[in-house]
Amino acid sequence: MLDRILLTNDDGIEAPGLTVLEEIARGLAREVWVVAPEHDQSGVSHAVSLHHPIRVTERGLRRFAITGTPGDCAVMGVCHLMAGAPPDLLLCGVNRGANLGMETVFSGTVGGAMTGMMLGIRSIALSQAWTDREHVRWPTARTLGPGVVRQLLAIGWDEATCLNVNFPDLPAAEAGPLTLARQGVGLLQGMHVETRTDPRDLTYHWIGFRRGPREQGPESDIDALQAGHVVVTPLRYDRTDEEAYQVLAKVLPRR
Repeated sequence: MLDRILLTNDDGIEAPGLTVLEEIARGLAREVWVVAPEHDQSGVSHAVSLHHPIRVTERGLRRFAITGTPGDCAVMGVCHLMAGAPPDLLLCGVNRGANLGMETVFSGTVGGAMTGMMLGIRSIALSQAWTDREHVRWPTARTLGPGVVRQLLAIGWDEATCLNVNFPDLPAAEAGPLTLARQGVGLLQGMHVETRTDPRDLTYHWIGFRRGPREQGPESDIDALQAGHVVVTPLRYDRTDEEAYQVLAKVLPRR
């Protein structure tokens, strides 16, 4: 059993997925610390707050709400609230909705885990896929989560990598085994802007994703999840495109 685990998310400290994550963590560590955003921070990626102060509200024993992003929560937890005894593991989630393909770039759930990894803490992002937003299969993540985390800890992974885990939209008993997959292209086909008028006759805008089917490539996370597996994808900050690098290297000097 681990000494201590740090939990955060991007859906906010009152999110049902965080309650599920706390239940997962209680069987894995002697101490469970929660440092989560005061409000929903979905889509903030790896952002940290450099231009406004962070405020911390204590919500119970080892439980704190932060006026900031999942990245802020990871930093505040590791570097401040737990500075004397840092966590052995950071878990971020359980997100309402899968984090797959290109959309992992925008994900606050993945961003929180990657910030923990940057700080030298083993980190895992966890997400629960759904088809009906009002009936998310939280019992699947709750039931399978502890075993998945234990299995990954037993295997181990590189310190410059965080792990992205997605649970399928199936009952736990029907879910396939933990399966390794690559980050696919994803379902993101673009973005759109919806313009509206408020009661004071002022214009405002909503930005959203435009999604649709795309060819994913071999061993993709999306195909594995759609096949009913629990999916794990290792992620890291290095986004260098080796193929493009080699093309450019033919004409540009290298250091």
